[in-house]
Amino acid sequence: MQEQPILVIGATGKTGARIVQLLEARGHAVRPGARTAPIPFDWEDETTWRPALTGVRAAYVSYFPDLAFPGAAEKIQALSELAKEMGTGRLVLLSGRGETHAKHCEDIVRDSGVDFTLVRCAWFAQNFSEGYLRDPVMGGMLAIPAGDVREPIVDVDDIAEVAAAALTEDRHSGELYEITGPRLLHFSDAAKALSEATGRPVRYQPITLQQFHDAMTAIGGGFIADVFTHVCEEALDGRNEWLGDGVQRALGRAPTDFTEFCRRAAEAGAWADTASGRI
Repeated sequence: MQEQPILVIGATGKTGARIVQLLEARGHAVRPGARTAPIPFDWEDETTWRPALTGVRAAYVSYFPDLAFPGAAEKIQALSELAKEMGTGRLVLLSGRGETHAKHCEDIVRDSGVDFTLVRCAWFAQNFSEGYLRDPVMGGMLAIPAGDVREPIVDVDDIAEVAAAALTEDRHSGELYEITGPRLLHFSDAAKALSEATGRPVRYQPITLQQFHDAMTAIGGGFIADVFTHVCEEALDGRNEWLGDGVQRALGRAPTDFTEFCRRAAEAGAWADTASGRI
């Protein structure tokens, strides 16, 4: 009998793409959850949810663009209720540390009546290599409203491994995993590690929340700016200046250090200057 597939919502995102790759490499049947997938999933079109959930044994839930966005909790609630109705075996929710709205969504999944694992994550290291901070790294300046706050930056590969395990192993049932890197870093420390790995000077420039809001408004408009400024205000106020043990508990190993992430990313060409061929 063919194995029931695992639905990976956000299959083209930072975590989802890695989870799909891991699961397929381990021989599991995977159903990518994306607007362009053979069986599409679209957070903005609830008619796609039932077909995507049909016959799956577990689902990875990554909400786009962020659990802090208005309407996210309502959609997580509706998806959880549908998953229970359809007999989905487990929901694995990607969440963020220190975010009020994310905590609310965790509670929704926890109380849904469906088996669950909560994966609550620190700041992604890959924000610097394949996210919105890659261009600033290439330009030599990281302008972030973090002051002197330290963050336990986490490698997304670690997150993906934890989520893949939670989707396929019963021992993760009901767990909340705080996923962080192995040490707290000032963003100036992160800039130094990036400088060493890329071979180009990168410096950290603390900015105010208002300056951040103004910059985000210019990029994505006032609504986007409001949401992401609120996320920064919560997550970068010092409340996350402590280390979680989620990687250790879930995988039985230490999380990847940011310096090691930078080395691997540089070797993979994350910051390659395609015009000149230099890193």
